[in-house]
Amino acid sequence: MQPRLDGQKVAPAAFHAVLGLEEYIRKSSRLEPSLLELVRMRASQINGCAYCLDMHSKDARARGETEQRLYALNAWSETPFFSDRERAALAWTEAVTLVSQSHVPDSVYEEVREHFTEDELVHLTLAISTINVWNRLCISFRVVPGTYQPKSSKLEPAVA
Repeated sequence: MQPRLDGQKVAPAAFHAVLGLEEYIRKSSRLEPSLLELVRMRASQINGCAYCLDMHSKDARARGETEQRLYALNAWSETPFFSDRERAALAWTEAVTLVSQSHVPDSVYEEVREHFTEDELVHLTLAISTINVWNRLCISFRVVPGTYQPKSSKLEPAVA
């Protein structure tokens, strides 16, 4: 696969703006970094973003995520490996990512509200929206996966 163009070089301010949103989520959110990595991976699975799947699976592993949960993430609703809070977040991720199909059903909203405060839900939705932006950029410009390495398991989640 060959990249189409390097969007960061062509429009660095645009990429900086998206990174700013990631930084806001990282600093302002009380959401667990492990939950955010699952959400990023699930949205990236739905969108088929190889670069983001590569990045966030590595980040999740570096932060202690199990292989079992990562392998089963695509079928999370059929496994006992995820907490009720994680399950609600994953259902919300799917609904928000596939917004044109279901317009985020009330039933999914009611479920996620049982597990997240209003503040957390806003930050969760921003995180889902942001990974969808990254997915669209990486897929459109054919960003090549495989070379990303996490900086450290102790650092905040990397973004893309």
